[in-house]
Amino acid sequence: MECPHLNSSVCIAPDSTQFPNGSPSSWCCSVCRSNKSPWVCLTCSSVQCGRYVNGHAKKHFEDSQIQASNHKKSEKHDKEKPQHAVCMDCSSYSTYCYRCDDFVVNDTNLGLVQKVREHLQNLENSGFSVDRHRKRKLLESSSLNNKLLKVNGSASALCATGLRNLGNTCFMNAILQSLSNIQQFCCYFKELPAVELRSGKTAGRRMYHTRSLGDNSVSLVEEFRKTLCALWQGSQTAFSPESLFYVIWKIMPNFRGYQQQDAHEFMRYLLDHLHLELQGECNGVSRSTIPQEGAMLSVGGKCCINGTSTVVTSIFGGILQNEVNCLICGTESRKFDPFLDLSLDIPSQFRNKRTKNQESGPICTLRDCLRSFTDLEELDETELYMCHKCKKRQKSTKKFWIQKLPKVFCLHLKRFHWTAYLRNKVDTYVEFPLRGLDMKCYLLEPENSGPESCLYELAAVVVHHGSGVGSGHYTAYATHEGRWYHFNDSTVTLTDEETVVKAKAYILFYIERHTKSASDSKL
Repeated sequence: MECPHLNSSVCIAPDSTQFPNGSPSSWCCSVCRSNKSPWVCLTCSSVQCGRYVNGHAKKHFEDSQIQASNHKKSEKHDKEKPQHAVCMDCSSYSTYCYRCDDFVVNDTNLGLVQKVREHLQNLENSGFSVDRHRKRKLLESSSLNNKLLKVNGSASALCATGLRNLGNTCFMNAILQSLSNIQQFCCYFKELPAVELRSGKTAGRRMYHTRSLGDNSVSLVEEFRKTLCALWQGSQTAFSPESLFYVIWKIMPNFRGYQQQDAHEFMRYLLDHLHLELQGECNGVSRSTIPQEGAMLSVGGKCCINGTSTVVTSIFGGILQNEVNCLICGTESRKFDPFLDLSLDIPSQFRNKRTKNQESGPICTLRDCLRSFTDLEELDETELYMCHKCKKRQKSTKKFWIQKLPKVFCLHLKRFHWTAYLRNKVDTYVEFPLRGLDMKCYLLEPENSGPESCLYELAAVVVHHGSGVGSGHYTAYATHEGRWYHFNDSTVTLTDEETVVKAKAYILFYIERHTKSASDSKL
């Protein structure tokens, strides 16, 4: 947002000698001495920790407001006094106003914010040059002991990196970690060349969006690429996806703020916007697209979701055939619908069964959910079909067939349902296979499919913990190079298949099998 308080709050000189020594990203809070998430006040240059540590930067602003209030009557020109409302993250160089309670995208009339930012970047680069040799020696001699975990009695390196929670952003972290473990999808973005957003003396530095620059420089693809590149580099420090989140705020207004959001809704928005930007239709960013491989069907042959195919539709894109039959005259209507994921109801007869070990009644399986989705159903009075032969709305039946399976089959279990006053969660345990998910019986033309083309292996699972969509917590399980990991924001731990299959899945990511396995566990 554009902040109206910058001119009254940003008062420090861009090259202020009051800054602490050393690299800005390692500065310590003046109160608790923590070097995690340091923020510098742009009024007085004092350094405090951010709201996700001990919140002393916010307390610094609140204390200054109390002092201003206590002296309001005695100070004649109190309105002209500087406010300690604006601060800058010393790691990402993003700017935040506590009076607006939002990130800032504009600058002062004299451009002081950008000047301070460039000064901090220069300090960081200078500090990096001094420390680079020492750190390299330290890394060479440390032998990764603190990155080794015991797996089946042998030591193995844990290369996964967690994602910092920026304030109820676990929904985003779970989706990002899941997508980062879908190799076809992830590798495409990691191999893209970096977008040069700036030139001249600031070349290679992160782009910050000001009023003069507008939104043409915002690139979701670029920030998504940077995030994926950071997740499997073996860093012991959790990666902070602030730049990506900032771009998401800019182009997806539904996700602004720090409220808990729905992970499935976020995934769909993310994939849709990545698809649009890769097509070169979003924010003026031009990227090459990949050839279409029959992901969508039309009368004349092949097409796709919203025009030209991209890696999104090539990997996640499938086709449904929607078949509707008039119960009066028997007229049949067929329509092909592209999809990136399927949302499956949990059948009502299973909705009281909460755990796998609960004895009463059968266990709900993923096959039950798929059957409920594809079975023939009679449409109710509110969904009467307009029959072109009868020339009026008539009772009818509907059935879905899968015309084409995607390379990555994403299944969303509909765990949240609206009642008269609130949205309830269906906490039913749904049994799902880790390997050998067989989709052949749901195909429109199964005889045209090869023996392996309908089998899928589980790649990732997103889990919602808690009772409601507006609360709770999201984590993810994903497999990487034969091992299962549990991603819980900043924390990444090795886990096993027994733990994964007990999870109450919310979103399941299955990848198409390429080689035959003797250990099928068909659904």
